[in-house]
Amino acid sequence: MDLAYRDITYCKNVGAKRADILRKELGVNTALDMVRQYPYKYIDRSRFYRIAELEDEDTYVQIIGEVTEWHTVGIGKAQRLSATFFDGTHQCELVWFQGVKYVKLQRGVKYLLFGKPSRFQHIYNFVHPELTPWNKVTPEMTQGLEPYYNTTEKMKRHGLNSKAMRSIIAELLPDLKLGVPDTIGADVLQRFRLMSLTDALINVHFPKDTISMQNARARLKFEELFYIQLQILRQMKRREQNPGFAMPLVGNRFHALYKALPFELTGAQKRVIHEIHDDLKSGHQMNRLLQGDVGSGKTLVALLCCLLAVDNGFQTCIMAPTEILANQHYETLKAFLAPLGDAVHIALLTGSTTAKNRVPIHNGLMNGTIHILIGTHALIEDTVQWQNLGLVVIDEQHRFGVAQRAKLWTKNQTAPHVLVMSATPIPRTLAMTVYGDLHVSIIDELPPGRKPIQTFHYSIKRRAQVYAFMRNQIDSGRQIYVVYPLIKENEKLDLLDLQNGYNELCDAFPEYRISMVHGQMKAADKDLQMQRFASGETQILVATTVIEVGVNVPNATVMIIQNAERFGLSQLHQLRGRVGRGGDQSYCVLMTDLELSKDTRKRMDIMVATNDGFRIAEADLQLRGAGDIEGTQQSGIPFDLHIANLSTDGPTLTLARQAAMDILDADPLLEDERNRIYKRQLDLLRGKPAFNWGDIS
Repeated sequence: MDLAYRDITYCKNVGAKRADILRKELGVNTALDMVRQYPYKYIDRSRFYRIAELEDEDTYVQIIGEVTEWHTVGIGKAQRLSATFFDGTHQCELVWFQGVKYVKLQRGVKYLLFGKPSRFQHIYNFVHPELTPWNKVTPEMTQGLEPYYNTTEKMKRHGLNSKAMRSIIAELLPDLKLGVPDTIGADVLQRFRLMSLTDALINVHFPKDTISMQNARARLKFEELFYIQLQILRQMKRREQNPGFAMPLVGNRFHALYKALPFELTGAQKRVIHEIHDDLKSGHQMNRLLQGDVGSGKTLVALLCCLLAVDNGFQTCIMAPTEILANQHYETLKAFLAPLGDAVHIALLTGSTTAKNRVPIHNGLMNGTIHILIGTHALIEDTVQWQNLGLVVIDEQHRFGVAQRAKLWTKNQTAPHVLVMSATPIPRTLAMTVYGDLHVSIIDELPPGRKPIQTFHYSIKRRAQVYAFMRNQIDSGRQIYVVYPLIKENEKLDLLDLQNGYNELCDAFPEYRISMVHGQMKAADKDLQMQRFASGETQILVATTVIEVGVNVPNATVMIIQNAERFGLSQLHQLRGRVGRGGDQSYCVLMTDLELSKDTRKRMDIMVATNDGFRIAEADLQLRGAGDIEGTQQSGIPFDLHIANLSTDGPTLTLARQAAMDILDADPLLEDERNRIYKRQLDLLRGKPAFNWGDIS
C-alpha cells in the first residue's frame, strides 16, 4: 500500500495508543507523514574518543573504558549517583540525578560511554550518559550517522523517544525503497542537481555517509522552500491582476511640499517614491511593503505618496496602532504641510475623539474635503465612510489583525492601494517568505546630519558611573529614558521592577523631576506623563517597553535599558531608536547582570558594534533561529518549516524562489501537464491546518 494512504495505526511498533499521540503531538496521520519527520541532528557513532581529546562541549562522544568507583548522595528523590570513568590514561565524572536505582555498575567491566561532555573545575563530566556493557554493544550502535528526532514530553511518557521514532521509520524502509511519487518535476531536479524524493527520504533517515545525508537534506529543504515561494508568488500574480486606481499625475501639492522641505531627501527616499509611484500609475492595485530603519524618513515618504494620491483626486488615510503614534503622525504631518496652507486638509480620528468632533470629520470624508485622515482602528468603524478612498497606509502593520486591515479596503468597490510600513528591519530571507507576496521598498539610508548613537554595555556594578553620566547630560539640558522589563516585581526572575527603579531614581536624583509610564496605566494618565516629558517639564522618563514605538522627543539623548539581557535584539534596537532624533549626540547604555550567557553577551556585543537595523535583524535571526518566528512580530510563515531554516538557508531560498518564478512566468495557472504535479501538491498543502495565507498580507 502507498505510504501516503497507510494509516499510522497499522504501522509496526505503533498501535492505536501511540498513533493517537503521534496525531495529536506531531500531526502524523499516515506512514508518509511519519517519514516526513526529519532528524534534527546526527551523531557519528563510528568514531571513538579518548578523554584527552575532548574539546567541544556541544558534541556527543563515545568512549571505551571502565567505572573505577561510585557513590550515592542523598535519599529518595534527592538521591544522586556519581561515578569515575577511566579510559586507560585519563578519567572523567559521570552523574545521574534521576533513575539512580536503575543504574547498575560493575568493576572490571568494559563499557561504552555515550553522552555530551561538560567541563566543571577542569574536569569533564557527563550527566545522565548512556553506559552500555561492551558485550551488549550491537554493530548498529557504532556504525555511521545516528539520527535524532524531536519529541515531546507526552511522547516520551509513552515510550515514543528518539529511538522509538527511529525504530518506527526503520520498519517503513523496505516500502520506502519501493519508491514514493515525487513532488518536483524532472526538469527542476536536473536543473538544480537534486536527489529524487525517494532517495532523499531514505538518506535523510539512514545515510550511508555525510555527503548522502547533506544531499538529502538539501533536496528536502529546497522542496519545502519551493512550495512556500510557489504559493506566495501565485498570490502575488493574482493581486497584480486586481484593478486599481490609476494615479499618473505628479501635481501641485506634491511639488509644493517637495520644494518647501528644509532638507534634501536621501537617495533611498527618492528611489522608493519612484517605486511607489510606478505602482500607483500602473492601473493595478498596489500592495507594497516600505521597510526602513528607525529615523530613516518613512513618514515623510508616506506623506509625499499621499499627496500623489490627493493630486489625482483621491483621499488617503494613515492607520497607526496606538493613539500616541497616531497623534505623533498628525502633529508631524501638520508641521510638514504648514507651507501648503489650506491646499491639504488633514484630520485625526481616534478612540478619544468625541462624538461632537466626529461629525465634521465624517462629513468631510463623505464630501471629499478631508484629504488625509490619520487615526487608529477607529478608521475601520462602519460609520466611517469615504467619498473616494484611494490609498491606505498602515504603520506597524503586524499590530493589526487581518480582519481589521481588510475592512479598510472594502470601503470602496475598487480596492485602494495599500502601503504597509515597518520600522522593524527584516532579514532578506525572512522578508521573502513573510512578505513574499508584497513588493518591497527599502529605505537603507539615514538622513544627513544624523549622528550615530553611541552604545555602551555596563554591568550593574557600574551604576554609580552611569548615574554620574546621566546627571551630566541633564545638567547640559538633555532628557533621559530609563526602561525596565517588568511592571511588578517577579521574585523568580530576580529583576528590578519598574516601581523600585522609579523610587531608586527619585532618591538618586532628588533635584530632578521624573515621570513614569507603563501599559497598565489609564490612557489619560499615560498621555499626561508622556506630555510632561515631551514638553521638558520632567527630565527623566521611567518606562516599560510601552515607549518602544511612537515616542518622539528630540531633546532626549540618553536611553538607559535596565536588565538589557531580558530583551531581544530587535526590541533593544527599537528602544535605542527613541533617542538620536535631534542634532545632539545621543547615547544608549545597556545595563546587565554580571553573569551572562554566551548568546546574551553576543547580543550586547552586536548592539555596541552597529546601529544598522538590517545587520541587527540578520544577527537576531541567526541567534534565535527560525523556530520561534511564529511568535514574533513578523508572524505568518505559511506552514511549519520541518527542515529548512530561514537563518541559514538563504541561498537555497533564493534558488527555490527563482525556480517557482520561472514556472509561474511560463504557466501562471499551472495548467501545463508537467506542472500539474505542483498544483496537486499545493492543493494538498492548502489542507494543512498550519496553512494561513490571511496573515501574509
